[in-house]
Amino acid sequence: MSQFTFGRRQVLGLWAALMASAAMPGIAWAAQGGRLLVASDSEPRSLNPAIVASNGVFFIASKVIEPLAEAAYDGLRPLLATGWEGSEDGLSVTFHLREGVSFHDGKPLTSADVAFSAMKVWRALQNIGREVLANLQDVETPDPLTAVFRFSKPMPLQLIENALPVISAVLPRHVYEVEDIAGVTALVGTGPFTFAEHRPGEYYLLKRNPSYWDAGKPLLDEIIYRVLPDRAAAASSLEAGEVQLACFSAVPLTDLARIAKVPGLEVVTKGYEALTYQLVVEINHRNEHLAKLPVRQAIAHAIDKEFVTRTIFQGYATAATGPVPATATQFYSPDVETYAFDPEAANRLLDEAGYARGADGTRFTLRLLPAPYFTETVQFGDYLRQALAAVGIDARIVANDSAAHQKAVYTDHDFDLAVAPPVFRGDPAISTTILVRSGISAGVGFSNQGGFVDEGLDQIIDEALVTLDPAARVALYNQFQRRVTEELPLINVADWTFTSVAATSLTNIANNPRWAVSGWADTELDG
Repeated sequence: MSQFTFGRRQVLGLWAALMASAAMPGIAWAAQGGRLLVASDSEPRSLNPAIVASNGVFFIASKVIEPLAEAAYDGLRPLLATGWEGSEDGLSVTFHLREGVSFHDGKPLTSADVAFSAMKVWRALQNIGREVLANLQDVETPDPLTAVFRFSKPMPLQLIENALPVISAVLPRHVYEVEDIAGVTALVGTGPFTFAEHRPGEYYLLKRNPSYWDAGKPLLDEIIYRVLPDRAAAASSLEAGEVQLACFSAVPLTDLARIAKVPGLEVVTKGYEALTYQLVVEINHRNEHLAKLPVRQAIAHAIDKEFVTRTIFQGYATAATGPVPATATQFYSPDVETYAFDPEAANRLLDEAGYARGADGTRFTLRLLPAPYFTETVQFGDYLRQALAAVGIDARIVANDSAAHQKAVYTDHDFDLAVAPPVFRGDPAISTTILVRSGISAGVGFSNQGGFVDEGLDQIIDEALVTLDPAARVALYNQFQRRVTEELPLINVADWTFTSVAATSLTNIANNPRWAVSGWADTELDG
């Protein structure tokens, strides 16, 4: 979420002032000369995707800094790497780099840049890369276009391939090889667009890279991200023709039916299949009540998932069965323990666990912290409070801003229940297992900070991380799903994706399962 809290009138006033400014001559409300105006409801403090792997960062930076490969509907699309292969023992993966690629400052891309990015940034600094590449020992560079990754333990090629779009953004060594890599403010890459300007609270400006390696692309001349923290402002700007695109459900779900009828606009639900968000109830197992499995089962039975998906998500979500969403067809298994909405069963379990209702009908009290990142997570917090009250649990909501919420849940463990929206990125090892794996240091966001420990589950997770055979690895993750749903270290409620609203003149959109955070080299405005 943005650190700015402008109202719609203030935002439009700032934008109108920008239009009249001599600082950026030629900008007009509508797209001109291949200029795309995009609504952005967040303003990341850092835009380096090799350090912070988040959708808010990738939304802008993926057009500037490219990974080795990008997701496609039929597998992977090579970008900076034209091909790769893993050794039979799983201890090395060799990448072959694209010839003739240059960074925006004119310096050539070489294997030394890949080695530097992998060893000094992805493995050392990036939130997701630190987990996936924990066993990366070295990257050899036998020639300028070959990078050989060496691992201390077997590394499944399946995992490496699934992780490439997320962790492998390549930085120029000659720019970032400094003592404080995270402090470098330059955004220099090989992508279809170059970073031109950022005015805090107003916009980001990207310009066409005339030396892009894919001849004839990009098709747009400029991309301007308007900072519009207010969702209502994004909807109004689309209707007025002031922006041509809003991604990540920037338009409120309740407005989509109306927006879909506006001439020149369309609602797009594709392009997010590899970015499934999971609505999760995090549980602090240090709480004596929640440490008991029957209590966790009762909470699961108290939640009406169909109501949540229908009412809070307006039908743009599905009821979750477990820690792997159905969109992850490679790993998903329906053979798991499920908990139907059944308040009678919930009451019975709580009675049997020894928690009788008091004179006021309350069994015990919990602190409930809904994540403030999305309207839906906040609304679900309100719903969960009411659902738990119906079975005698007094859940008292503690509302925090983003920083305070993350500190309370992931550092201080100052919560009983929390509502979280982790992202499933195509492979359980990339994001899902960290939610239940024990032994993770305090302060790591979106990880198991509830104190849940299951040595059997940890063993499954660790074995899958080094299992080379894809079918055997899938079988292990099927066990993982069953065990999570049986032991309930957390409760998966819903899996949801996002929507985009785009001008019908915008073509070549949503053509890959991570489109919103891909390079947009072939995106075009027609007319």
